Amino acid sequence: MAVSVPILAIVTSLHLIAFVFAVGAERRRSFAKVVPDQYDERTYCVYSTDASTVYGLCAFGLLLLSQVVVNGVTRCLCFGKGLVSATSSTTCAITFFVFSWLSFLGAEACLLAGSARNAYHTKYRGIFGGDDLSCATLRKGVFAAGAALTLLSLLGSILYYWTHSRADTGGWEKHQNEGLGMTQQPREFEKV
Repeated sequence: MAVSVPILAIVTSLHLIAFVFAVGAERRRSFAKVVPDQYDERTYCVYSTDASTVYGLCAFGLLLLSQVVVNGVTRCLCFGKGLVSATSSTTCAITFFVFSWLSFLGAEACLLAGSARNAYHTKYRGIFGGDDLSCATLRKGVFAAGAALTLLSLLGSILYYWTHSRADTGGWEKHQNEGLGMTQQPREFEKV
């Protein structure tokens, strides 16, 4: 299997779009404002938009799709003629496989947990004037960590795909019986 430019373009674009969604989710995190209830002495939380939940889930889905593409093309490091031998390309492929999966799982955890926590809203805060209580909001930096891990996953996936193809083909793709055979003599000129 040689490196395919369309596969690299698909994986790179999916990762970069997921990165943009993760950065957008960080920028559009919901924040809460404490508002007194007009009927009693209780207060409640009014939250801003939930756009970052949708952005985080979109980034989650795109990153998952990209990982499925990479592992589908490489058959999840399980098959291939070059992966049986113990070469440096095989070792690099295994290293980048592990790095790709660790960064992918970290990014997915940040994006999913950030989306779930951002969607959580507390309704009532407590007695009016209770200074210790606050509305539940997502901490700053969860989606940013997901975005950073998305870029690391992009790097790991591309390097894994490249080293896997090198290990699978022995470092170069063998081209046989292609093009014009300029050095071959016709059969009629062979020695009798």
